[in-house]
Amino acid sequence: MPIDVSTTAVLVIDELVTKGDDSLYNPSEEEQRVVDNSARVLEAARARDLPVVFCCDQHLRGLDRELELWGDHGLKGVAVPNPLLRPGSGRREFVIPKRRYSGFFQTDLDLTLRELGVRCVIAVGEDTNICVLHTLADAYFLGYESVVVEDATRTFLCGTQEAGIEHFERCYGSRIVSTEEIVSELAEAGAGE
Repeated sequence: MPIDVSTTAVLVIDELVTKGDDSLYNPSEEEQRVVDNSARVLEAARARDLPVVFCCDQHLRGLDRELELWGDHGLKGVAVPNPLLRPGSGRREFVIPKRRYSGFFQTDLDLTLRELGVRCVIAVGEDTNICVLHTLADAYFLGYESVVVEDATRTFLCGTQEAGIEHFERCYGSRIVSTEEIVSELAEAGAGE
């Protein structure tokens, strides 16, 4: 089913940079590939004036449960959206801080998307089997359709990329696409206007 740009938003999940030592968000060649592909998706989305929402870890040191499992990472005041993705450069862009895996849990993401008239989310980000997975689980439970840009996501903490992608497709009915496919589809969606 083609993208309806009037009811679609992009979720950028935990594509962060941090200051100092961070046990999870350390630059790597694989991460750079995801950032580069995400940047292409965002450029195409901004050209179509789609809302872009950065769902960003903002953990409270010494308090959040995730820190017990993964160590200090994505800390409030330390982690910020990756500047290579130019957060805030579009007309309708938002940063939603989160303290759990899901971008929806105890945040105003659902309210923001509903006020924007969004019914479908395009997901890019990290980690495929943790924060992307839990965000898309809640999206599914809340009635959103989803598209996952496979080569603009990555798994580096838990499980395999293939298993995460299969989970999205089989359990949430997500449409799985490449960066090339979604960029082309977004461009075509604007061709008739």
